[in-house]
Amino acid sequence: MSEAPQAPARAGLLRTWRKLELTFTDDTVQTRMSRWAPYRLVLPYTRSMLAAFWLQPRPECIGLIGVGGGAQLKFCHRYLRSTRLEAVEADPQVLALRDAFAIPRDDARLEITLGDGADWIGSRAGRYDLLLLDAYDADGIPPALCTPQFYADCRAALREGGVLALNLYQVPMAEHLAQLRELFDGLVLLLPEPDLRNQVVFAWNSRRTPGTPDAALAGLAWSARRQLRPSMLRLQAAWQERAWRFS
Repeated sequence: MSEAPQAPARAGLLRTWRKLELTFTDDTVQTRMSRWAPYRLVLPYTRSMLAAFWLQPRPECIGLIGVGGGAQLKFCHRYLRSTRLEAVEADPQVLALRDAFAIPRDDARLEITLGDGADWIGSRAGRYDLLLLDAYDADGIPPALCTPQFYADCRAALREGGVLALNLYQVPMAEHLAQLRELFDGLVLLLPEPDLRNQVVFAWNSRRTPGTPDAALAGLAWSARRQLRPSMLRLQAAWQERAWRFS
């Protein structure tokens, strides 16, 4: 007899006068939001993931697997006014907190779906310039979102020149990097997060020589540039150490 599946960690809301946090039953924090600046990227790994704009500065369409408290989604919706955003979230408890976290309503540029991320991405071949994978709970990333088939579907969902940015949380890092390097012909770069269990990984489907971070940030509001520039500089430094592999 097979064992009964473990119940998923329940999402909860922690509110103080300064911040809101999306937490799980073991006090794992998935999202932290400033109540006075809800579009600010508070957790460092979210800024690192959006350093992907250095590799793909002008995405027309962004896919997001995992909404959570909507930090990256809100940032993109606010600052990338000509970019379409399509997101999927598997947990109805999380989506029920949408208003609490000031996540915008669906509109002409934004569509959020309640559903399974693995099924969702499998039907979106050639759709995204940038794909953000940030789906985890207290137990880590759901198994269905870190299989070779899932990663292959993510690659297939990218347009030419597309970039995948992943938050790998509590997974066997060497195993996942090996899968990604095989699928993306070695075009994979790890950007560790100091003092966090999050590890951000970038993968892209064609060789390139990125410009400067300042060029990638041109056209964004000052508040957006200020948040992303330090992470872009970190990504640029990591790239330059291995540039011979990527250009």
